[in-house]
Amino acid sequence: MGRLSMATRKELKSVLARRYRMSSRVEKGRILDEFVAITGFHRKHAMRLLRCDSEGQTVGRRNRLRIYQDAERNALILLWEAADRVCGKGPAADLD
Repeated sequence: MGRLSMATRKELKSVLARRYRMSSRVEKGRILDEFVAITGFHRKHAMRLLRCDSEGQTVGRRNRLRIYQDAERNALILLWEAADRVCGKGPAADLD
C-alpha cells in the first residue's frame, strides 16, 4: 500500500475522530485498528489523535477537584504525621 498524503491523513482523522469519540470501547478498538492499518501510525499516537478535536484539544476530559470533608482531611493529616511526614522526594527529603 502506498503512502498517504498528509491532507488525506488529516481528512481521515477528522472523519474517524467524531465516530471514535461517540463509540463504545469495542467499536473504538475496531476504528483504531482500521486507522492504524491505513495510516501506518503507531497505535498510541493514533489514539491520541482520535481523542482530540480539530484544534488538538482533548475532548471530554473533566478536571476533578479533590475536595475532602473535614473529618477525612484530618484523618489523612494524622496518618501523614504518624508516618513522619513521608513525601514523594524520597531520601533527599531526610537530609534537611
